[in-house]
Amino acid sequence: MQDFDAIVIGAGVVGLACAAALGAAGRSVLVLERAGDVGVGISSRNSEVIHAGLYYPTGSLKHRLCVRGRRMLYDFLAETGVPYRKCGKIVVAVDADEVPEIEAIAARAAANGVEGVRLIDRAEVAALEPEVRAEAALLSPETGILDSHAFMLALVARIEAHGGDIARRTPFLRAEPEGQGFRVWAGGAEPAEVTAAMLVNSAGLGAAGTARRIGGLDPAAIPRMRFAKGCYFGLTGRVPFSRLVYPAPVDGGLGVHATLDMGGRVRFGPDVAWLPDGCDADAVDLSVDPARAASFYRAVRRYWPGLADGALYPDYAGIRPKLHGPGAAPADFAIQTVADHGLPGLVNLFGLESPGLTASLAVGEAVRDALERQ
Repeated sequence: MQDFDAIVIGAGVVGLACAAALGAAGRSVLVLERAGDVGVGISSRNSEVIHAGLYYPTGSLKHRLCVRGRRMLYDFLAETGVPYRKCGKIVVAVDADEVPEIEAIAARAAANGVEGVRLIDRAEVAALEPEVRAEAALLSPETGILDSHAFMLALVARIEAHGGDIARRTPFLRAEPEGQGFRVWAGGAEPAEVTAAMLVNSAGLGAAGTARRIGGLDPAAIPRMRFAKGCYFGLTGRVPFSRLVYPAPVDGGLGVHATLDMGGRVRFGPDVAWLPDGCDADAVDLSVDPARAASFYRAVRRYWPGLADGALYPDYAGIRPKLHGPGAAPADFAIQTVADHGLPGLVNLFGLESPGLTASLAVGEAVRDALERQ
């Protein structure tokens, strides 16, 4: 008999969502987290945006899980009382050359089943957001913001309500297939050896390294990860926008956009700085170089000319796990099951970058369903 039905490696928002979905299905769950608390990695260093599903190739996992996850997320937030606001956003074309790009995004959004998206002209942009300079824009009323930390605590409560456990400061060391499941070794102050029928690798930036420590897994099934650092700058003074404001997308991301948080602050970011191939994400300096402000002023003033000198301050930075490199087309999420790697009971999650927060509940649902089918 196994000690647990499922062990989830990583207590970021996606790992917690997987554990909550498995627990709600009646499975006994243990979550292993090497840090002292949940959600201290990728999950706490992002824009806290609820994405509508505008950008992603129709039929891709990013498309399907973002749209499904966004609908699930709004329901979950309303049910649990987690703070959120469906504020909407505009994606701007600052000149005529960018209009075809936002028209293409609008067409993709329609194909993706995103509700309420429409193109607006310069006059309507000015009426909605008087501070923004744009030739045209795409209006997305389903986009929103949330308190991501409160969301993760609500997931913890769900996990614990179903009898699940979260082992903090307990790093995953290795696993070996054994019988109808896995034997897992965990470290920390009280090292442990436990068994489970199912194993979910949701280690975020460390997902590839974690996969290499799972016995019997073909190394060819482990993708090469690339990392991109993104910095954010905060804004002093009054709040100039009522919605999120995004430029046309850039290589590696969605451009230096303006987001709001539940505390009423405005921040700009992230930019994209590709890290050296093969670098150790744990060794990356997450401070924000004040000298990067110059590029932020240039990027933001394209759509907000009124940004005053000295109004920006270094805020925070995060790292995004990517399955593509500079200049390549953005890769889809990778949710590997037995059909991909041949190990029954194992699911590996690779490249769960944006819109991973929005998609998290749908990812948890997909992982649960994949494991139930095995």
